[in-house]
Amino acid sequence: MERKPAILKMIMLAMLVAVGVVISPILRIEGMCPMAHLINITCSVMLGPWYSLLCATLIGVIRMTLMGIPPLALTGAVFGAALSGVLYRASKGKIICAVLGEVIGTGIIGAIASYPVMTFLWGKTGLTWLFYVPLFVCGTLIGGTIAYFFLKGLSKAGLLAKYQKRLGAKVYDKPKAENSRPARDQAKGQIR
Repeated sequence: MERKPAILKMIMLAMLVAVGVVISPILRIEGMCPMAHLINITCSVMLGPWYSLLCATLIGVIRMTLMGIPPLALTGAVFGAALSGVLYRASKGKIICAVLGEVIGTGIIGAIASYPVMTFLWGKTGLTWLFYVPLFVCGTLIGGTIAYFFLKGLSKAGLLAKYQKRLGAKVYDKPKAENSRPARDQAKGQIR
């Protein structure tokens, strides 16, 4: 049975959104949500920058609606999600670049963008332009580290390229050869 990549992408997106909403309370304090960054980077690598941006937006809106989270759920996610995917593609598949995109996009750009949103729209007083930078950077470093080791583990096992290929995404990782003939023959003692 042939599976269409577009349907698989939508299913993967829906799963990442669901997981992102469920695990977002882990280690969360206002201005710091490491698990959201894990999802953003994973989505950027698996599906690309536009799907990652959509995923971050959907998670943010759901969290704001159902959990009463302030607009930081959006400002602290969308910039990093998009930049993560863009840098991953620009670097031809370097996972560390996806992590750096998340750190820069969320930790710096998103943190600075949060000031006017929280001050003028949310009515929070006593904030400065750089108020959220330390929390956002710490959150992205925690979530980025988890995502880095998770994706490197998938890559080492040969699963990252397999998943990307099935999803119709750009594949930069070299897939591991399963049951390669020389390795199998050598194990049987047939090649000397």
